[in-house]
Amino acid sequence: MKEKVFVDTNIFVYLKLKDEKNRDKKSASESLFRKIKNRITISSQVINEFYSVMLRNKIPDSKIQEMIREIVTISKMQQISFDTILKSWEIREKHKYSIWDSLIIASALENGCKVLYSEDMHHNHLIEKKLRIINPFISN
Repeated sequence: MKEKVFVDTNIFVYLKLKDEKNRDKKSASESLFRKIKNRITISSQVINEFYSVMLRNKIPDSKIQEMIREIVTISKMQQISFDTILKSWEIREKHKYSIWDSLIIASALENGCKVLYSEDMHHNHLIEKKLRIINPFISN
């Protein structure tokens, strides 16, 4: 079995939003999702952030809810526990990420993911010798 991966909100936004200025990121997101199919983990935070971003982009609620149902069918969604929150505080203090990014990292670690795909964090950063942050929009 291939390793589990965690996908941050921004990758789903590029995948689902029809935005000409981000056409390249949409294409890269589509390619990424073809490669990581059946290995995706997300947290309830990702769903809530996605909803918020789509509302700011003036997408109707019914359409957002439809998109979220699609996301949940291709992902394993985990709830955030108090233990996850406690871990996020440690990560924030040690690595100086925002509390929201630290919560994403803590969720990924808690769920045994080896890779976290995100545009918002330090590319190629290894956390706790277990989780590598990868920006899928950077060519290596």
